[in-house]
Amino acid sequence: MAIGERTASERIAAERQRYVARGVATTPLVVARAEGARVWDVDGREYVDFAGGLGCQNTGHGFAAAAVHEQVDKYLHQCFMVGMYEPYVEVCRLLDELWPGDSETRSLLLNSGAEAIENAVKVARVATGRPAAVAFDHAFHGRTNLTMALTAKVVPYKDGFGPLAPEVYRAALDIDDVKRVFKQDVNPERVACVVLEPVQGEGGFIPMPEDFPRRLKGLCEEHGILYVDDEVQSGVGRTGPVWAIEHYEVEPDLLVSGKSLGGGLPLAAVTGKAELMDAVPPGGLGGTFGGNPLACAAAIAVLHKVATLEFRARAEELGRRIRARLEALAAGEVRGLGPMLALEFAEKTPERASRITAAARERGLVLLSCGMYGNVIRILVPLTIDDELLERGLGLLEEAFDDADAA
Repeated sequence: MAIGERTASERIAAERQRYVARGVATTPLVVARAEGARVWDVDGREYVDFAGGLGCQNTGHGFAAAAVHEQVDKYLHQCFMVGMYEPYVEVCRLLDELWPGDSETRSLLLNSGAEAIENAVKVARVATGRPAAVAFDHAFHGRTNLTMALTAKVVPYKDGFGPLAPEVYRAALDIDDVKRVFKQDVNPERVACVVLEPVQGEGGFIPMPEDFPRRLKGLCEEHGILYVDDEVQSGVGRTGPVWAIEHYEVEPDLLVSGKSLGGGLPLAAVTGKAELMDAVPPGGLGGTFGGNPLACAAAIAVLHKVATLEFRARAEELGRRIRARLEALAAGEVRGLGPMLALEFAEKTPERASRITAAARERGLVLLSCGMYGNVIRILVPLTIDDELLERGLGLLEEAFDDADAA
């Protein structure tokens, strides 16, 4: 390369600076292609992927490509409300088959997790005739108006974007605090639903206390409140079983899925007990692109894969191996469920985590941070990764810790 000549990554980064909104946060990585748990940038450099497209590649990059290619030759779009198509119905059938309980369900397909959470609250409001929703400390549910109100972190997700949706109340991850909210902030007879992630994703990979979902469900039943299980990041096999709520043996009223559901294509779903979903009259739910045929074709392949015993066993093995390596670093608190794992530093600032993710990228590892203070390193490796590549990635992670601490 001639002196002064820019790399392809530098050129595209400069064009991003000129043409893309500043509010869209990005890393310096410019991707050219991806396969399995590997990513290559436009300069030809290979990376081990521990980010999975922000949790959207549980089955690996390209897993559903064949199913998508087959669908491309048939039709790209119909709008399910104009012309029904079998892939949409089949995704809903599989979601019913994989429901974490015995109830008959119905599903609605949408484009994103935030859109699905909004629709889950809509369903809950119609089904109960009540306006209010309760969310929790450290929650992240999206960036739309209602989901911003449900989300706990102000900067960067809510600051300056108000006024936010009303009738949203917040509690700590403690049953006594939920009861306090019912005494202090809102009459439980006005609450349509509680919205809870079984493992809080953006909040720092915080798994629920062992008895909290069960006790929360009991409190909901006592007051006629619906339990909405947000599995956008924790679902579709991320913690081992198809749904993280299965660890707690609690049947939700509504379950929201997304991210890895579409295997890399935009797809999310609200699945719920039939009588609740059917409370909304025809026309009250839907969207032009919700349940796009290509995304549905991908989801069918993904759901078949994550439902297998082999996938779950591999995910659980990965969880044990990754946890052991994170604990060996002795750098902070290791937590999570199965292979949905993270390490939180004691200092409540993002500086050390930012140095580590940057050092990892320099060494060829795609890595993300999260948490209320940005001080959490999270692992979202595709669960189809092979042993050799996993070991390579974990080695790079350890080296990145050393580099960052030596800086």
